[in-house]
Amino acid sequence: MSTPVDAEQAWRDLQRIRVPQERVYDEVERSAAAGSGSPWVTAAIMWLFLAGLGLELPGWGVGLVMAAYVALLGGLAVRHQRRSRVLLHHTRTTPRMFAAFAAGAVVTGGTVLLSGHLVDSLEPMTGSLIQATVSAAAFVLFVGPTSRWAARSARSHEARTPGTTAEAGR
Repeated sequence: MSTPVDAEQAWRDLQRIRVPQERVYDEVERSAAAGSGSPWVTAAIMWLFLAGLGLELPGWGVGLVMAAYVALLGGLAVRHQRRSRVLLHHTRTTPRMFAAFAAGAVVTGGTVLLSGHLVDSLEPMTGSLIQATVSAAAFVLFVGPTSRWAARSARSHEARTPGTTAEAGR
């Protein structure tokens, strides 16, 4: 007892039901362009951490502040990952995404070190406030453009990846 199947209708149903890969990439690009606010929260946490280092804490206090900083950033990452509207099971990390991450680390770390060196002659609290403000501003100014640049690469990279078809998402 087999039921006759209309191949054309089955194909239309399949296309209607499944989420095309292009929509996934559209959502990735929209998310990168809109910004979810997490870069601002990350910059605020970084600002608090760097400003707090100017309080001349004892060694155990610095360790405690650093542990709180890492815990807050980890919690923010988990929260952002859970709020993501798309699960990118088939999206691979592109070289552009890795380059953006590495460049962000270099720019932010370099800004922290350079601004810290430049404000050494000031009072510790004043210097740390200036260092924190400059470093957080550099982070915010760098994150937006690079995340949009890196997200655009996912769509073009997927079409070139062996084993995937460019027609799958259409």
